[in-house]
Amino acid sequence: MPESPDLKRKVFGELGRLCPARTIFTTNSSTLLPSEIADASGRPQRFLALHFANQIWVNNVAEIMRHPETDPGVFEDVIRFARRIGMVPIRIEKEQNGYVLNTLLVPLLGAALTLVANGVATPQDVDRTWMIAMKVPMGPFGTLDLVGLKTAYDITAYWAGKTGDPQSMKNAAYLKEHYLDRGKLGLATGEGFYTYPEPVFRQPGFLDPEPVARA
Repeated sequence: MPESPDLKRKVFGELGRLCPARTIFTTNSSTLLPSEIADASGRPQRFLALHFANQIWVNNVAEIMRHPETDPGVFEDVIRFARRIGMVPIRIEKEQNGYVLNTLLVPLLGAALTLVANGVATPQDVDRTWMIAMKVPMGPFGTLDLVGLKTAYDITAYWAGKTGDPQSMKNAAYLKEHYLDRGKLGLATGEGFYTYPEPVFRQPGFLDPEPVARA
């Protein structure tokens, strides 16, 4: 489901009517709070967030976030469940849009989009800068492809509408016009800011495409 509180509430409402009373519901929403959805499930005390990073077989962090009505025992049950399936559980004791991971990541990706949407630099040069400076194997635009450009658009557009921020609106429009409308959704479709399965940022020479010849 996209980052739409109304849609999530509708789906959890339907699930609440279908599932046994003992069922625990979790949302994997990237930026929404569980308290925005919990009452729609009909069992807010058994509702919380369980957020996985992308490629959980490599990045096995699970953020478990309670809301004020979450039963403490249910919170502990989900923490134990996360550990049983091989995740490293991160306890989020207080609601925070974006948990820990996306509180850090979303502003970075938004800043990268701003640089490109405003014509300051290319996606490749933004990634090149970040990869060299931070000594990481992937830059913001490689990360956006991994997350999925539809997801990135949904998050950007939702918060642009909520805050009225003109730059966020411009960033959302940029994603839609140049990528979504052309069927380029990132890794899932084989093309986004890069072409897959062999994106250029993984190829030799990407970090220094014009090396200075040395005598």
